[in-house]
Amino acid sequence: MEQRNLLIAIVLSVGILIAFQFAFERLRPPQPPGPTGGTSVTGPATSGPAPQSTTPSSTTRTNTTGANAPGAAPAQAAEGREVALAEQPRVKIETPRLHGSIDLLGARLDDLTLATYHETVDPKSPEVVLLSPSGTQDPYLAEFGWVAASPDVKVPGPQTRWTASNGRLTPANPVTLTWDNGQGLVFARTISVDPNYMFTIRDAVRNTGEAPVKLVPYGLISRTGTPQVAGYYILFEGLIGYIDGTLQEVKYSSLGPDKPLDYHSNGGWLGFTDKYWLTALVPPQDEAVTARFTHAVEGGIDRYQTDYLGPEMTIAPDGSGETSARFFAGAKEVNLLDAYEAASIPLFDHAIDFGWFYFLTKPIFLIL
Repeated sequence: MEQRNLLIAIVLSVGILIAFQFAFERLRPPQPPGPTGGTSVTGPATSGPAPQSTTPSSTTRTNTTGANAPGAAPAQAAEGREVALAEQPRVKIETPRLHGSIDLLGARLDDLTLATYHETVDPKSPEVVLLSPSGTQDPYLAEFGWVAASPDVKVPGPQTRWTASNGRLTPANPVTLTWDNGQGLVFARTISVDPNYMFTIRDAVRNTGEAPVKLVPYGLISRTGTPQVAGYYILFEGLIGYIDGTLQEVKYSSLGPDKPLDYHSNGGWLGFTDKYWLTALVPPQDEAVTARFTHAVEGGIDRYQTDYLGPEMTIAPDGSGETSARFFAGAKEVNLLDAYEAASIPLFDHAIDFGWFYFLTKPIFLIL
């Protein structure tokens, strides 16, 4: 009798969940075609209609955005995506799941479309756009680099013109970018990508000068404009991260302008989650990082940023240093996120909102 009652309870619970999901899909307002989230911003600090990302400071952690910010890019009016992509030399990205390019001015990942997802059910319709460069209406980009902790040291910035080797970026062919600062430091960045949505960025620096140099590695995702969200209480969309052993979820409406949220963590991950898509920074899991969520309003336009700073590194004369990070940009596919979690990204599957009853809803989802 008890077993029968338990079986009936399980069947009824599953039936209620299925019925609720059916009613939820039927009653929700129609959504525009294409990605549920907007596109975003390009590189460090700028002013004007298309604001730029802000390089994290290793000391004050305050914004340097503005016309007089070091390395600030000139203000741009919104223009067509194809026009913006054609303005600078680029390295093509081609994988089974991603198409796009890397901007050699600033070495930013700012152009990605999802090769297996389209704006409509028609497979000939345009691919879903995830990342977009500066100059477009809603720039959305990822950037990695170094912050100088030693005075008067030039590090790569948004106006740095990198030199590329190795042709296009594919799962079988990493790309190496190099830049010489003219002061004895040679920077090399090797970018690789797997067959799905995960990039690995390895930054190395060689010191040929006569004095030691202190550098701090960083990574950031910058997103311009407040994306349209579904607004359902059972679905979270916004800034997200697993930081210091806790899942952090911050709505766009909850993050006040110029009121950053700071965190300290060993490893973890952080980024932006939409209904279907995710971008996430994944710093080294064995290093202490300082992470941050920020919101700025520039020229009446909202800009959101997630970023982290790694531990300070001293590069001795005739020495070298290296750091690495990962960057996810793609669809929130359960099995894929589970696989990345198993490969040392803690709670990565929590980028999908299974609700408070995660321990029940995810197993039921997998069974269904």
